[in-house]
Amino acid sequence: MPPADPISDRRAFILANTRLQRPPHAPELELWLADEITPIWRLTEEELGEMGLPPPFWAFAWAGGQAVARWVLDHPEEVAGKRVLDFACGSGLVGIAAMKAGAAEVLGSDIDDFCAAAVEENARANGVAMAFTNQDLLDRPPPEVDVICAGDVSYEKPMAERVHAWLADAAGRGVRVLIGDPGRTYFPRHGLEMLAEYQVATTRELEDMEIKRTGVWTVARRDGR
Repeated sequence: MPPADPISDRRAFILANTRLQRPPHAPELELWLADEITPIWRLTEEELGEMGLPPPFWAFAWAGGQAVARWVLDHPEEVAGKRVLDFACGSGLVGIAAMKAGAAEVLGSDIDDFCAAAVEENARANGVAMAFTNQDLLDRPPPEVDVICAGDVSYEKPMAERVHAWLADAAGRGVRVLIGDPGRTYFPRHGLEMLAEYQVATTRELEDMEIKRTGVWTVARRDGR
């Protein structure tokens, strides 16, 4: 039998260790996030491991996600009435923005099980609902959705290559792909078209600078139009 989960009540853990905040680049939304005054902020990787907690990426509004959320909120026609996948969703920021912009339905996906509780609480805080799956979608063809949103998916080279190949496959099947990235080392610009660029406020605790120039990209159409 697998070992018991040392944090059995993930919802209670999230509510006790984060606080409702408005992401700087999408202040229309409220999310349960970590910052300097929340208990989870100063925990080391070793302390997190002893608690049975993976790195809490769901506790932060990353620059790429904020950029895609801003684009969707400002361009609701991208998602209105459509089926949307918020890939590697973390907190659910982008998916919640899509629901606010009129998406018919949103599925958040992330292999971290904590994201299920984070997405549920964040969606509730914004008066919307979105589904969630912890399955590794990269092991199968892209799901039947109209739009795939992906923020900050280029941290590591092997994963970045795998994700972007999968997103390119989705685009080839007619899916609209929206990618947010603040210039990560392994972000491949080839075959992509920039839709917008933002100056996203962040923190030196997470990034190398307090303002990250962050682009929103889509997979370029093969016919060049």
